[in-house]
Formats: sequence, C-alpha cells, structure tokens
Amino acid sequence: MELGKKIRQLRFKAGLTQEQLGEQLGIGAQSVSKWENGVSMPDITALPQLAEIFGISIDDLFDLTAEQRFNRIENRMDMEDELPQDVFWEYEEFLRGKAASDEYKQRATDLLAYLYWHRMETYARKAARSAKESVRMAPGVKNNQWILIKAAGHACWDWNLNNHADAVDFWREMVQAAPEERLPYMYLVDNLLADHRADEAEEAVGRFSRLKDANPVMVEAYRAHIALARFDEPAADRIISEMLEKHPDDSAALFEAAQYYAGKGDYDRTIEMYERSFEKETRRPRFTDELMAIADIYQIRKDYRKAAETYDRIIDLLQNEWGMTEDTVLKDAQEKKARLLELAR
Repeated sequence: MELGKKIRQLRFKAGLTQEQLGEQLGIGAQSVSKWENGVSMPDITALPQLAEIFGISIDDLFDLTAEQRFNRIENRMDMEDELPQDVFWEYEEFLRGKAASDEYKQRATDLLAYLYWHRMETYARKAARSAKESVRMAPGVKNNQWILIKAAGHACWDWNLNNHADAVDFWREMVQAAPEERLPYMYLVDNLLADHRADEAEEAVGRFSRLKDANPVMVEAYRAHIALARFDEPAADRIISEMLEKHPDDSAALFEAAQYYAGKGDYDRTIEMYERSFEKETRRPRFTDELMAIADIYQIRKDYRKAAETYDRIIDLLQNEWGMTEDTVLKDAQEKKARLLELAR
C-alpha cells in the first residue's frame, strides 16, 4: 500500500479528520490531503510523529514485507552499537511473533538470537567500563574484578569455570541430530581440544574426515592440535610442516598454520603465515581475520605504531572492499586505531 493511502487508512481508524491530524503535526489540512492523494510525501522528520499519533512503528507506515523488516532490523543492529529501549522492545515483539509461524521461524529465531546478543554486548561493554574504573580505584577488591572477567572475557584460573563440558554436550547432541553436517563436528572438536580431551577429539575428527564436504586442510590442522593436546609438540610440528608442503599456496592452509603457531607463541612465524594467507586469498571482499591477528601480535609486543598501521589496512579493507561507511565494525576499527596511537606516544 502506498504511504498516502496508509496514512488515510490510519487516520480513519484513529477517528481523526485531516484538520485534526494536521493540528497535531503542526501543518495544514491541505498538506495532509496532498499526502493522502499522492501529490506529495511527508518529510522524513514527520514520520516518527505520525507513527506516535497512530500508535505504530515507522516500519508499519510503509507496509513492509516480513523479509524487508528482517533486513531493516539486521542492518540497524549492524550499524548501531546500542538500540533505544523502545526500538529493542518493538523488534523483540515483532520477531517473537514471526518466530511462532512456520514460514518465518528460522529467520526470526536467528534474528532474535542476534538481537539478544546485540543487547548483551551493549551491556557487557558498559559493565566492563564500569568494572575497570572500579578496579582502578580499588585493585584489591575482588567483586568488580570478577565482573570484568565475565564481561570482557578475561582469563580465569578456575578449571571448573573454564571447562567446556556444557558446550561439548550440546555439540555432541547436534552431531547426533545432524550427522552429515560438518559445522557441528568442528565446534565439537574445538571445545574438546580447548579442554585437552584428545581421545574424544580424535574420534570426532575421524568421523568428520569421512564427510563429503570435509576440508582436508582442517582435518590435518585438527590432527596437529590433537598432538599438541597430548603434549607431543614434535609430532604436531611435523603434521603442520607436511600440510604446508602439500598446500603451499592454499590460503586456508596458511591460515591454519598461522593459528597453530600463534597458539605456540611463535609470533614471527605467525605473522609470516597470516601475511601469506592474506596475500593468497582469492575471495573478494576479503575478511579481516589475518590483519586483526597481526595487529594483536604487534600490540602484545607493545609495538603500538605497527599495530595502528595494521589497523590502517583493516580500515582500508572495510571501506574499499566491503563498502562500509558508518558501520559499527568500521567505527570499532577506527576507535581501536586511535587508542593504539595514544599508546604509541
């Protein structure tokens, strides 16, 4: 339905004359008439007030399809660090309604998870900022140190808090429910390796390797990490070396080698492998993973100038390959570069 017809329909439903609607908007009845007859369109600044008068969302003024609304919700979360409370509630209500239908259940549920994660990240950043400030004021008090660990993902010594038993059980359930899907196997192996559960990881990798779409590079990389989980570093090094001999120009193999060397703290080799992986990547647009990791290593080494220079490359990639202009990811990269430059002074 055209916007003018929608305004007329909503005006009738609200029991308002053109004059009464115009008075609430601070305009004449003639302007309302022009909107309703398609002669002119409301100024964009009038849309929030129109939505408020009719008790609907701005999206409802345009009769967007469900998929269009899904895309608008996703794009807004991509663009903004924090959603206003009323917008969050509006999106939650819409998505929960659509998740109850068979037609939109998967898409709406995906976006509900994103919506809650987006809110969680918003408050986690706030919690981390407040906790850091509190720790600076009272470094010997444990309460806010604990909040900082949870909010910012800092390491925690306690094994009972660090183990991944629940995650392993969930992904094992997913593997059993969808034995031909590769991703559940990969997440299962990731969590098993994080806990040094090498025998179980080896069994899962064996099943993963028999899938039609299993990446042989990942199979070899997992076997190297299984050897590390058994504290057999020479065997792990040998597996990675053989993988690189077989796939010298494969971006994925180079990336996994970089991951391996990073885990061992061999940062010179790590940077070399990440740079080669980034150079050999044929996809466009490219992802920022390699560059982000390189920047992290320079930061670890307190070479803040080189870390900032690497963020220049990240920003260039986001702008020129991804076409980003105001996205949250781009703003985060720009802010991180600024913080690194401050540290470099």
